[in-house]
Amino acid sequence: MGVGELLLISTITGLASGLGALVVNCCGNFSNRTLSALLGFAAGIMISISTLNLLPSAVQYGNAYLAAGGFLAGVIIMLVLDNFIPHLHFLQKEGRENSFMKMGYFIAAGIALHNLPEGLALGAGYQAAEELGSMIALAILLHNIPEGMGIAAPLKAGGTRSITILCITSSAGLFTPLGTLIGVLIFNISPLFISLSMGFAAGAMIYIVSDELIPESHKQHSHYANLGIAFGVLLTFLTQSI
Repeated sequence: MGVGELLLISTITGLASGLGALVVNCCGNFSNRTLSALLGFAAGIMISISTLNLLPSAVQYGNAYLAAGGFLAGVIIMLVLDNFIPHLHFLQKEGRENSFMKMGYFIAAGIALHNLPEGLALGAGYQAAEELGSMIALAILLHNIPEGMGIAAPLKAGGTRSITILCITSSAGLFTPLGTLIGVLIFNISPLFISLSMGFAAGAMIYIVSDELIPESHKQHSHYANLGIAFGVLLTFLTQSI
């Protein structure tokens, strides 16, 4: 398979997150129950991606110490960003809308960080065997759709325009082909770097879940939030198992 075809497949796979955003945009305004469930759903997705995908893969590419170091770095960087993002000029709405917008940008950043090493893995899979690469691409495509929903839900609750939501979600998805391109251009890229980057993404995502998603999802309807978390974990587990 040529580089062009590989990048096309990777781009389509990454842009599947935009389908999730379209679903959210077409649903109209959310009730508090639905919003709690969707935020819980996003939390469940990010928890399971971190624990079932990123950390085990980080250990596989490197070792537990590299994975742990990357994880800690991800937590620290998100802690710094947590103090920086609320002061950005496009996040000047008051009260709960501002909270939802910040949450949406945080989730998008976490998903983008996760998509970059995922793209590297996709490129490596195709280099090893086309059948393996195809299986990786299908799995990534399937779980990118609910990831897109997880990004879009808080952005919509924060009053972000539909076209902006679609652009942000798709931009996060484009980190998949970016990772693939890096893998193609630097075929001898160190597995240790991939290990660190996967650990970093896991740490960033766990911070976002703990600091933003779970507390906000439980403010209105905690039972719906818990159901959303459980469904997000289950759905990600099933798509990862394909």
